[in-house]
Formats: sequence, structure tokens, C-alpha cells
Amino acid sequence: MSRLVSAVLLLVCLTTISPAQATRARDLGLDSLIGGVPGPLDAITDVAGVEVGHTTLISGSGRLIVGRGPVRTGVTVVHPRGRASSDPVFGAWFTLNGNGEMTGTTWLEESGVLEGPIAITNTHSVGVVRDAILQWQVNRPGTQPWGLPVVAETFDGGLNDINGFHVKPEHVISALDGARGGAVAEGNVGGGTGMRCHGFKGGIGTASRRVEPRMGGWTVGVLVQCNYGARRELRVAGVPVGEEITDLMSCIASADRSIRPGVPRCDAGASAPREEDEGAGSIIIIVATDAPLLPHQLKRLVTRAALGVGRMGGKGENSSGDIFIAFSTANARTAGDTGVVQTAMLPNARINPLFYATVQATEEAILNAMLAAETMTGADDLRVHALPHDRLLVALRKYGRAPRRR
Repeated sequence: MSRLVSAVLLLVCLTTISPAQATRARDLGLDSLIGGVPGPLDAITDVAGVEVGHTTLISGSGRLIVGRGPVRTGVTVVHPRGRASSDPVFGAWFTLNGNGEMTGTTWLEESGVLEGPIAITNTHSVGVVRDAILQWQVNRPGTQPWGLPVVAETFDGGLNDINGFHVKPEHVISALDGARGGAVAEGNVGGGTGMRCHGFKGGIGTASRRVEPRMGGWTVGVLVQCNYGARRELRVAGVPVGEEITDLMSCIASADRSIRPGVPRCDAGASAPREEDEGAGSIIIIVATDAPLLPHQLKRLVTRAALGVGRMGGKGENSSGDIFIAFSTANARTAGDTGVVQTAMLPNARINPLFYATVQATEEAILNAMLAAETMTGADDLRVHALPHDRLLVALRKYGRAPRRR
């Protein structure tokens, strides 16, 4: 790829979507149906210090030519203490179904410590993203001269020229250096650009929940890259939305019958679910909290993210890579070799509110990804439709789950 093309793609990443443009669950009053109290941003960045960066790569249209496109992909990074900090955090990970990848988890499991950022991209770009993070890390003041970066993936090979390997080191560096706190762009951005979820357009989503003050006032923030699930299984606030909206399946927006034979044409309705849509895909979940949890407690916390996936209709299907990671920003400067250190720990008897917060924030983060995502046409004119907000609300009202707008 030339530097000129790379620059054009990078420009796209800065202009594709802004946080203010996307409709979220709280805009529709759906967060009240899910439960809990969101933080001010209703995002993973409600956990103080957390920063998120995206690089979004969108170019080309029409017939797939490997190496040229169309391109619908990117990378998303999360800095637990911000990009300027080299202070590690306590962490843990969990896999609901292992048809996927998250690097660096062997040492995370062994040490209980997460050193550096977390990145999410497409399946075939894990290596280049990992190497770019390592290059970025080892030259920074205060960091050790080696590293085992955490990089996770989901498969965007339907909409994207995944075998063209379009994610380059400079795109990763841009996401790392461009990460910020505040509102987080969602939907067709970063690593989530080319993803699908429950037969609709998926991508990046985030949400948060705050524990009531008498129980500590802690915050749990979640960020997801959702690319999983069968349409018929989709649930929103307990309502079988996937059974109510059975059309708008993926289709080919071209009259050329030689493009992806057997896939319905969009002008033919494309209403029938197809076998390849039934539960294929993956979801990556990042859980952040400011509660003082030790690694074994974070393991308990991150496991509960699976319940949020289940509430949305995910079942950990055989071909799905459902891999989750959690960290705590408490206990700063306890990972350094300074002798005996003092570490705070929340008693297990007070952890239930954090479990509830994790389930609720995960459920809403997935929904936010789908609400923010826009209909996308990608490689070979494959079109994936956005979840229609108006029909979602109709389905909720049908089952007596009308949202309460704030």
C-alpha cells in the first residue's frame, strides 16, 4: 500500500463517524429497561484514566480483488491508565468459546498483571497489531525492554478484503497515540468497522454502570467488538426482537449473478435466514473498573460478561470466539519491584453489585454497537443492514417493554 493511499484511509478514520452522531440506548430510553445506573458518559471511559483510540479503514467498492479491496476494517485500542502511563494494572481473562484469539493471556493468567494497552482488530491482522504495539511500547520511557501485548480479533471477511492485510503498523500507532478519554465513537469504527451482529451490522459499543454510593460508588465500564449471534436468537431487554424482524438479512447489492452465487440479491428481499448466518462470528469484551479487585476477583468479574452476552441472545456457539478481559485501575504502582507493597482489596461480600453492573453494561454495550452501526456495503457488494430503530421500538412495545425516555 502506498503512503498516499494510507493517508487517505487514515483521513477516513478521522471523519467516518463522531460520538455525537450515533443514536445510543440511553437516547431511546432503553438503558432503563436493562437496569442499573449509567455513568455520565455511559462508556468505558467513565472509569477514570481509561482512554480509547480507533483507526478506521474504509475504501473501495464492488468486486473483491485481494490486496486492493474493498477495505472495511481497522483497529481499536484501550489504554487502562491512559497512553502516557506505563503503570500496569491487575487483570484477568475468560473464554466462553475459544474459536478466536487473544494474545498475551498466558502471562496475564500467570502473573495477574496487564502491562500495556489492549487492542482489537480483524482475525488476520493480530500479528501486525501485536508487533506494532511492541514497537510503540519498548521505546517509551519507564517501560520494560520486552512485552507480551494483548491483541484480540473477530472476523470481518464478509465485508472486508481480510486477505489483503490492510491494517499496517502506522494505523496501530495512530490509534495508540490518538486515544483519548471522553465520549467513545461506536458502530462502524476501528476494529468493528466490518463486523456483523445477530444478522445486523455490528461493531464497537460501550456502556457503563455505577454502583450506588453506600456500596462503594465504584464504576464498571465495558467496551465490545461484537460480530456474533444468530438473528433468531436476538433479544433486547428480554424481547425476542430477532423473531419480530426476520427480514433485512445480508444480501448482494448487485444484479451480477456471478458475484457470490447463492447469496440472495437485495432486490429479491433477502428475507430468509441462511445457514451461514446461524451463530457464526465472535465477540471480544473489555471490562474496566476502578474497584480495588485482585486478579482472582477480576476473573470472577469478567466471567459475568458472558451473562450479558446471553441476555442479548448469544449462546457461545461452536464457531464463535467469545473472549473477555477485565482490569482494575485501583492499586496504582503496586506492580513495580519496590519491595513489599500495600494492596487494597474489596471484600467478596461486597462484589455482587459489580457483577450486576458488568452484566448490565455488557448487555447495553452490545446494543449500543448495533444502534450506532449504519448499513454497510462492502466486498463483492455484500450489504449488511443496520438494526432499524423504529421497528425495534415497535417490537418492544408489542411485548409491553416501552422505554422510558429521560
